[in-house]
Amino acid sequence: MEPAAGSTPIETPDVSGAYPRLGQAQIELLGRAGISRATSAGEVLIQEGTSDTDFFVILQGTVLVVEGSHAAGGTQPAGPGTRILEVHGPGRFLGELGLVEGQPAFVTAVSAEAGEVLQIGGDDLRRLVLTDAAVGETILRAYLQRRILLISTGAGIRIVGSRFSRDTLRLLEFAAANRLPHRLVDLEDDEHAQAILDRAGILVSDLPAVVLNATQVLRNPSNADLALAMGLRIVKEHSAKYDLMVIGAGPAGLAAAVYAASDGLSVVLKEGFAIGGQAGTSPRIENFLGFPAGISGGELIERAIIQARKFRVQINVACLASAIELKDGEFRAEFNGSGPASSRAALLATGVRYRRLPVPRLEEFEGISVFYAATVHEARLCGLQPVTVVGGGNSAGQAALFLAGTGAPVRLVVRGADLRADMSRYLAERIEDHPGIEVLLRANIVGVDGSGALERIVVDLGATGEQRVFDSRYLFIFIGAKPHTEWLRGTLALDDHGFVLTGADLEDLPPEFSHLGRRRLPLETSIPGMFAVGDVRHGSVKRVTAAAGEGSTAVAMIHEHLRLLRDGPAGARGSEGR
Repeated sequence: MEPAAGSTPIETPDVSGAYPRLGQAQIELLGRAGISRATSAGEVLIQEGTSDTDFFVILQGTVLVVEGSHAAGGTQPAGPGTRILEVHGPGRFLGELGLVEGQPAFVTAVSAEAGEVLQIGGDDLRRLVLTDAAVGETILRAYLQRRILLISTGAGIRIVGSRFSRDTLRLLEFAAANRLPHRLVDLEDDEHAQAILDRAGILVSDLPAVVLNATQVLRNPSNADLALAMGLRIVKEHSAKYDLMVIGAGPAGLAAAVYAASDGLSVVLKEGFAIGGQAGTSPRIENFLGFPAGISGGELIERAIIQARKFRVQINVACLASAIELKDGEFRAEFNGSGPASSRAALLATGVRYRRLPVPRLEEFEGISVFYAATVHEARLCGLQPVTVVGGGNSAGQAALFLAGTGAPVRLVVRGADLRADMSRYLAERIEDHPGIEVLLRANIVGVDGSGALERIVVDLGATGEQRVFDSRYLFIFIGAKPHTEWLRGTLALDDHGFVLTGADLEDLPPEFSHLGRRRLPLETSIPGMFAVGDVRHGSVKRVTAAAGEGSTAVAMIHEHLRLLRDGPAGARGSEGR
């Protein structure tokens, strides 16, 4: 939306509850934590790329939310690639999810005219959101919707590089998986690319680069560098020993961290790639208790992150675990991309990763046309081009429905003869009823082809015994998973497939930890004080609700272990008798 020069901007309509107007009672409640002050035309209230911004409620006047540089003193955006995203009037508030989660601002807010605002410090706003249901839920719900809208419109940080560059694709994947608003400025076909390079002083040797704002640029950053800049890492180094170290921030790890920290334990949460894991990429989880209309994986995870921060969990992303050992009653873990961490108890929740198809040339297209998650970012790449989804489980079904819902023609390739064999019935029925999805049963992809990007696939149709070639610009693969446990081999007991053995499944080992004077706990591994939950654990139910349940259940066992370390066997027996 870009108003003509001199005209009054039209206020952005409320979309899905993203831009609610606060009532007088809510404004008065917020007013107790802030101050009212006048604003001048052209005054920048929030500058993109800056952290620790304040919260503003508009009392009088109009405020523009813009992406890119802004010409002070006017209502028109200036500079290549700059655009007006939102226009807000009295009663509305500024900001988005990053303000609550401690991330830098992804957009700029500037007064279009002289007016008045209620200004509240970021820390005070976070405290209100987390403790006052009367206004907190209104703000949080709006912020969650605004994050979705920012991502879908391609606003946020600019990742400048070639879409054929592995490092560019790595950064795009990292940003998408962590639900960071971003846009690719493609050197090959973006008309603003050269202007952005010139304005930011970016050399070709610096690429890919991440432009945070007009003055902040990350040159060929690692995932850890980007995580630190985006507020996804609390600290680089850990000087203190924690009560609990959680490795893996999917639903199981997040649940354990939240419950343990809410009980008063000091908790560090380390994640190798993206908070939320595979659950965070799910377009909609329809069987999660308490959400009859379903909830997106992204919203579920963002709410969990806010809870974790509320209880002061130390969250660190892009820290891939490489080793862990128990020495002198203390766990010490090493990580690629960060310093080591130490704790009195440890919990493994590293989950699983999707398997690859054994198809020649597939790796040529990975990250370019072949993906293992279907998020808004990938859907934006697909547009209306033909898409193929491989797999017969719920993840494949959800991806097919999500992509078809964006308008792309979808072909679902299933190895089995019955769509309902491994997929929930409600998903199978919706897929069969969707006019934009073609289902191929008893089928396997045996070949891929294309020049620089995927153009076609070869499918073996078991039902007829023939092979057919189909046009497909993108391929999404969901064919099962293997656990993230390569780094644990030789450290603790795993099953033949690499899943962590716990509790009664460790039948070849004595059930007693004789030096501790107790039996192994149900979710405890072969190492005392180290627990495993979620998809990485042998015998676990591979569902989001089950993973979250295991994470919370493990906390009671962790308390028991820590109590025994503190009081010794006699103290533990005494507490059982009370």
